[in-house]
Parts: sequence; structure tokens; C-alpha cells
Amino acid sequence: MIILITTGGTVASQTTAEGAVPRLTSTDLAPTAPSADIAAIDLMSVDSSAMTVHNQFDIVRAIVDALADPAVDGVVVTHGTDTMEETSYLADLFVTDDRPVVFTGAQYPADSPSADGPANIAAAIAAVTDPTHRGRGVLVAIGGEIRSARGIFKVSTTELAAFDNVHDALPRRSVRSAVPHRTARVDAFGLYPGVSPGIIAAAVSQQAAGIVLAATGSGNTHPDITAEVLAAVRAGLVVVVTTRVPFGPVVPTYGGGGGAVDLEGAGAIISRWLRAPQARIALLALLSVGAGAAEVGDFFRSLQPVP
Repeated sequence: MIILITTGGTVASQTTAEGAVPRLTSTDLAPTAPSADIAAIDLMSVDSSAMTVHNQFDIVRAIVDALADPAVDGVVVTHGTDTMEETSYLADLFVTDDRPVVFTGAQYPADSPSADGPANIAAAIAAVTDPTHRGRGVLVAIGGEIRSARGIFKVSTTELAAFDNVHDALPRRSVRSAVPHRTARVDAFGLYPGVSPGIIAAAVSQQAAGIVLAATGSGNTHPDITAEVLAAVRAGLVVVVTTRVPFGPVVPTYGGGGGAVDLEGAGAIISRWLRAPQARIALLALLSVGAGAAEVGDFFRSLQPVP
């Protein structure tokens, strides 16, 4: 038996005068899959851009609950592509079962002449039934491609193959904990020339538990940001630095007061492979289960490509 969890998104959307909105239920979506024993769950019906952290953890909890049944062969989750990279990775962090969990969605609404949802759902169902996908962690099936959720990011607003991976061989790594009911708050900021250092101070004053910074190049920024990072770390926040560059490792190379070498010296943790959306998810998950800065640092350092 395959569990189909629907959450909304473009795959369930139809066009209205106010734009495309999720309207289809699991009953509408399930028949598009190949003949199989499918049990459908209408979990929610929202655009993924409007999801809250609570919604994302509800999805992960629904996956874990589905896999508690030994009769289940795997789980397919339909989800909007806007934030699929985050929710699918959150699931990967908590789902330790070897049975396949596959996220899928669509780039075009269900009533579009270019609707790609039915083919993507069929591919996700097929992926669940493929024994070669056992033990691979959470997968994303869309546009004729099946990718690991780890390191994934959206690369196109229109192409059917919507995603790419920073690196295809990141090892699976779990937080090895039950899904928490109370979650930490983690803010994320993009850095650029002239960015106000006050954004970090604001996060501290608003009691964020952690901050993720998408810096320039290989993790570099202005010295004023480094000073605020030091203050945030001293205030007890965990700060993770990644890059806004799509590909390549983040290697601390530059100094000068605002380089990644300086940020690391101020107490920031370098996310070598995960970019800001998934780095934030990892930090949020870790802090939510009680991890401290040392454990967070160990986690990010462990994410190295498999030879």
C-alpha cells in the first residue's frame, strides 16, 4: 500500500479570476497515478509559499505516522514547488525508515494545457515501488528527474525539471529524534553591499534562536556584519553562514574583517554545502530538538560529499 499525502500547491491548483489556487483533493489527484493500492490523506490545501513552520512539521509528522504501519510500502507527498526544497529536507532529517518517501508537485496548474502534475505523481508512485530507492532518504520526483532532497534547490520558475542539487552525493544525516511539537525560531538573511548590520541585532532582540546568513562568494561580507555576528553568538544565538552562489563548496578563504575566516572566528558555523533555505531547516530542526552550538557545528561539518 502507498500513502498519498496531499498538501495543496500548483499540482492541486485551478485557475480563477484571482489567480491559480489549490482546489483539488486527494480524490482528484490519486486517479492520475498508475494502478496501485493507494490510500489518500488530505492533510492541507495551501500554496507552499504560504506554509508555516508548523505546517511543515505537520507534514513530517504525517509521514512518520504513515510509516508506522508495516503494511505501507512508501509515501508520496504532493507539495508546492516554491518551498519543496525545505519541507522535503525537513522530512529527510526526521524520517529514518528505509521505505521510500517521495515529494512531487507541478510547475503548471491542473487545468493548464501544460499541466505536468499527473505525470509527476505517476513518477513518484513508480519511484516508491522501485526497490532501488529504499534507503536513499527522501526523494523529489519532478520533470522526469528523481533527486535526493539533500542539497536540492529550485532553479526554474517555468521548466518542468524545476530542481537541481548543489551536490548529488551528500550523505544522509538524521537528527535522530522524534518530531518536536515546539519549534525554535530561526531567521535567514541575504547579504549584499550596503546591507544593514541592524538586521542581525533585530533578530537577537526578537529572541530568535538562530540565524542563517547567505553571504557573497565563499561566505564573505562586510566587517560590520562580523561584529554583529560576534555579538549574536555572545548572546547565545547559533549563526550559520552559507552563500548566495548556487554551486560549489563554501570554503573559508578570505579575511579582511568580513571574510568567512573572520566570520568563523567570530563564532559562526560554515555551511559548506547546504544553501540558505536548507541550512535554515537544518538549524531549525537541530535547535528544536535541543542541540547546542557544538552539535550544530558537528552536523554541518559532517555534510561532505561521498567519494
